[in-house]
Amino acid sequence: MPGYLIFEIEITDEAAWQHYREVAGPIMAAGGGRFVLSGDRIESLEGGWQPATISVVEFPSADAARQFYHSDDYQKVVALRHLASRGKGILVDV
Repeated sequence: MPGYLIFEIEITDEAAWQHYREVAGPIMAAGGGRFVLSGDRIESLEGGWQPATISVVEFPSADAARQFYHSDDYQKVVALRHLASRGKGILVDV
């Protein structure tokens, strides 16, 4: 069953964010991840939740998503994401 990484991100430095995406994208793809959606046109329906952006990345399994996230290669670029943005992330195992 697939596993999903879901991130709510507020980009604080656009140039740094672009650099992060250039570095992280190939690592994610090599781990089997693909974007299901990524967007900033969000309409809050309940609870006042108004994230700046939402990204959903599908992996072949929750284990594959976990392995990607905790991999040495990805953990080396997490600091870039933190420099470029603020956010929250979860792993959903379906």
